Amino acid sequence: MSNVQPGILAPVPELARYLSFSLKGGAKLGNALRSLVDVADGEIVIVGIGQPAILALGCRIRGLRIFPTDFGSGLVLPSTSSALWCWLRGADRGAVLHLSRKVIAAVSSSFSPETVIDGFKYDTGRDLTGYVDGTENPKGRKAIHAAIVQGQGAGLDGSSFVAVQQWLHDFDRFASMAAKEQDNSIGRRKRDNKELAAAPRSAHIKRTAQESFAPEAFVLRRSMPWTDGMSGGLNFVAFGKSFDAFEAQLRRMVGAEDGVTDALFKFTRPVSGSYFWCPPMRKGKLDLRALGL
Repeated sequence: MSNVQPGILAPVPELARYLSFSLKGGAKLGNALRSLVDVADGEIVIVGIGQPAILALGCRIRGLRIFPTDFGSGLVLPSTSSALWCWLRGADRGAVLHLSRKVIAAVSSSFSPETVIDGFKYDTGRDLTGYVDGTENPKGRKAIHAAIVQGQGAGLDGSSFVAVQQWLHDFDRFASMAAKEQDNSIGRRKRDNKELAAAPRSAHIKRTAQESFAPEAFVLRRSMPWTDGMSGGLNFVAFGKSFDAFEAQLRRMVGAEDGVTDALFKFTRPVSGSYFWCPPMRKGKLDLRALGL
């Protein structure tokens, strides 16, 4: 689809960098976003704009909201409302660094860098726990249907909504778990990725089986592992035509439906949570007409 930021639908790269930004006081966001258009091609630089920036522009994107923290289950999640998010894709650390500098310079008049997370592809596409990540991802037309806005008109069609969470793993806790408990936490066998029919209700794949929701809750995952010193985990990235499917999964993960908490919380936890709107493309550039730009 020519009106979609192509990096959204592409496979995860070998390396990635995730940049998030806050607003500077009194900034003229229009100028900064126009400068970003000249740097972001939607393929190696994917852009998401957060609610703080949308509101500062005096605009509204239907469906964009603040990341939820409490579903009434007693488990409260972090919500970190950044104004801008850029996902940089590449295969060379030096090239990604210099691209980061270009992006930061382009928006420096209005946005301040908040976080920098370096991601990478581990093995054949595994989480740092060793389990294959994104097995149930939709493909082809199903991926487009799940992730891309359609039928909303010019300036919106081809856009996407993305949920981003940085998960911090407790590797010592995970290593202390017996192999069977590890497999039951995920709901798959690590050695061959086979789904376990007798996995407990708390198994992650049973909590988030996309076809088990009504309506079905499919998202397009583009998550990647991250490390910083001896810490690490998964930078969870899920694109959707809305946030509804993601929130349905999250609600079940925290036990809001039936009191059963996802077993992932035994050894990992989110330390951030943000929502962004990813603009469509028009003639090879970001289309910001929905923002009056």
